[in-house]
Amino acid sequence: MGFSGTSVSFTRFRLLDPVPPELWTELPDRLRAFAFRDIDDAPETSSCGWVNFDNMLDAAWDDSPPQKADYALFSLRLDRRRIPPGVVKKHLALALRQEKETLSRQNKNFISRERKKEIKEQVLLRLRARFLPVPGEFNVLWLTRKNEIWFASTQSAMIDLFLEEFLKTFELHLEQLTPYNQASTLLGEDKAHLLDHLEATRFAQILP
Repeated sequence: MGFSGTSVSFTRFRLLDPVPPELWTELPDRLRAFAFRDIDDAPETSSCGWVNFDNMLDAAWDDSPPQKADYALFSLRLDRRRIPPGVVKKHLALALRQEKETLSRQNKNFISRERKKEIKEQVLLRLRARFLPVPGEFNVLWLTRKNEIWFASTQSAMIDLFLEEFLKTFELHLEQLTPYNQASTLLGEDKAHLLDHLEATRFAQILP
């Protein structure tokens, strides 16, 4: 579930670079430049890009703008076409059997490695045309006054993808807000080293 749900897991980030003033007027155009591209009718296995926070089918922000008061809201959409390994194995075996039957009529019985690779690619292309990609949406909340960003995922792979897409779109670097670096920011550079010498506190009562 995203930020509109009753519960959500999210990761917090802060901007490491100063935001140029012109970015706020350029925001919609930057999002459109790296917007999601549909692959329902394409052979690609995956596609990712930005979409409207209010409607993941809107990659042009026709329904509503990304700026909402002191926030910029949008989503990262990732569509992945998953073909079960068992389906690939079955159809590859059928294709190889058909190839052997064709070769036997030509008094041949050997399928080269390159030909097997070609057959597998053909099988995958046929299967991709029959399996629709599974869509995934991950909300983004940009608190513009605090230069803090919340991303509705805690998966390391999705976090890496988000950081890559954000940098590519806005040319700004992010740092994940872990408890450690939040504490070091509160303490200041001259006392941050004290965190490395802290010991865990035991809250459970030790019975005799």
